[in-house]
Amino acid sequence: MTESPSPLADPHLVFDPAPAEGPRDIVVLGSTGSIGTQAIDLVLRNPDRFRVTALSAAGGRVALLAEQAHRLRVRTVAVAREDVVPALREALAAQYGPGEPLPEILAGPDAATEIAGRGDCHTVLNGITGSIGLAPTLAALEAGRTLALANKESLIVGGPIVKRIAKPGQIIPVDSEHAALFQALAAGTRADVRKLVVTASGGPFRGRTKADLANVTVEDALAHPTWAMGPVITINSATLVNKGLEVIEAHLLYDIPFDRIEVVVHPQSYVHSMVEFVDGSSLLQATPPDMRGPIAIGLGWPERIPDAAPAFDWTQASSWEFYPLDNDAFPSVGLARHVGELAGTAPAVFNAANEECVDAFLKGALPFNGIMETVTRVVHEHGTPGTGTSLTVADVLEAETWARARARELTTKDQAAAEARA
Repeated sequence: MTESPSPLADPHLVFDPAPAEGPRDIVVLGSTGSIGTQAIDLVLRNPDRFRVTALSAAGGRVALLAEQAHRLRVRTVAVAREDVVPALREALAAQYGPGEPLPEILAGPDAATEIAGRGDCHTVLNGITGSIGLAPTLAALEAGRTLALANKESLIVGGPIVKRIAKPGQIIPVDSEHAALFQALAAGTRADVRKLVVTASGGPFRGRTKADLANVTVEDALAHPTWAMGPVITINSATLVNKGLEVIEAHLLYDIPFDRIEVVVHPQSYVHSMVEFVDGSSLLQATPPDMRGPIAIGLGWPERIPDAAPAFDWTQASSWEFYPLDNDAFPSVGLARHVGELAGTAPAVFNAANEECVDAFLKGALPFNGIMETVTRVVHEHGTPGTGTSLTVADVLEAETWARARARELTTKDQAAAEARA
């Protein structure tokens, strides 16, 4: 039976909501985070190609947000925390000269969603971390914007909702793995694809057994060998939860069954993912570890941005290694496949429980192995969801609320038991 094409990412299609001469207008969500700051670096180096019209951030780095707003001359700045608005106004005033008009300020939990849904841009880059990025993702799609998606969680927890709204070619993936698959898939048709191979660096604990991981510290887990990322994403890389999420994301983006999506450990992080075709050929996308390349694909497709990121020096010898995944030490990928196949609200439960457990680990309230042990308990207690393709935002929010509460409850009980034993 011929499988229908995905309505999401397709390198052969270009969704162009506002073709025009001059720079492409961009909205950056999560501008003070890792993705946002690198995107802004790319924009500032290519003023003839891109112009940022609005920024959003959580509110923890108002000085940086104000500096970005001034350098980019944006019209609007959005911040999730209303309590930081006075400090933001002060920081903006310090950046702007006398008589210069300050940008509009939006504040509150829905501020990012509001600027994502406005009709005054070509592309929305969603660089927010966590499932709070779902509402801005939906707003950008409903407004008819091209969505450069770095916020994988919004697709994972709201997959059926996103797929109902997105038009062909409207989403361009910004994760390095999915940007790699996106580019490799351009070499053939979907019917030519045998499997997708998602690469993993292995994180800071590659080669360690489950017993070895029992007493690792927060500092150990945050010491990623190849990528500089925020704390939540870095811990997800250490547990390989991020790779489980990427398997679900690849399934949703490209409609490839889970049994045709593999994970392989590649410590150098040079090869970002591969596509194996039915004739036995494998096409891979490779660059030195640098997120500006995938960001440039997200912002500029179908054009490539010269010198967006470093290239290899092929005159120098190098070794590229590939290893099978240790599913015993890192059960997160297998669990992610399970919740992905369950669909409905199961991925939202998995993601929300993980976010709570990562927070507990960072606070010293949960051991490293306890992250996946607790997430697994929450997922199994949740059982089989029944929402299927009729999933709604309300379903997602209800499932997330339950999963977060249950994860916190289990974490508190486990911590109390550990303290009692001590």
